[in-house]
Amino acid sequence: MIQLKAVIFDYGNVLCLAQTTDDMAAMARVAGIDTGEMHRLYWQSRVPFDRGDVDERSYWNALAAEAGRSLTASQLAEIIRLDNESWSRPDPVMVRWAARLRASGIRSGVLSNMPITLRTWLAAHARWLDDFDHRTFSCDVRLAKPEPGIYEHSLRGLGVAAADALFLDDKEANVEGARRLGLHGLLFRSPAQARAALNGSYALPALDL
Repeated sequence: MIQLKAVIFDYGNVLCLAQTTDDMAAMARVAGIDTGEMHRLYWQSRVPFDRGDVDERSYWNALAAEAGRSLTASQLAEIIRLDNESWSRPDPVMVRWAARLRASGIRSGVLSNMPITLRTWLAAHARWLDDFDHRTFSCDVRLAKPEPGIYEHSLRGLGVAAADALFLDDKEANVEGARRLGLHGLLFRSPAQARAALNGSYALPALDL
């Protein structure tokens, strides 16, 4: 089995539970946009927002404008609140496993594409993230997965070589980006799927469901 020194986790859909249709519908109602159209527009320009190329006003106002809408200051504030809260539900199975890794001497990292609005909200409301040995957020480093530099930032922060780290992400492009740099990569779908994929491959504490 492969010996590792670190496990690096994506945040959305790995450490935290997925955003729901109800979450998207709530934001769509505030903006006066159809839920399906809101979902399309939300992800269409999300990477530049995550990277910090545009601020929250520019991102949300451009989204609304493309749907033929405009947002008042109060609507903008409410949509940002709803967006932050939609990514606020940690997956207890994965958080517990990360703690087990640290207890066994394996370093834990977070590597996430994330806009500054969510980054700021989590700093105040998700203090469990402080337990990770290192955290890399796209809005802080002005890089976004799968750009090589963001993985390198995470590895430097953890003080490990690429070959000694495993990266979990729910997007194939991001996992492939990690593998190109020499990290071990696992496309994450669920704790149960990850447990089966990890079993027998790496010398890590068991991922208990």
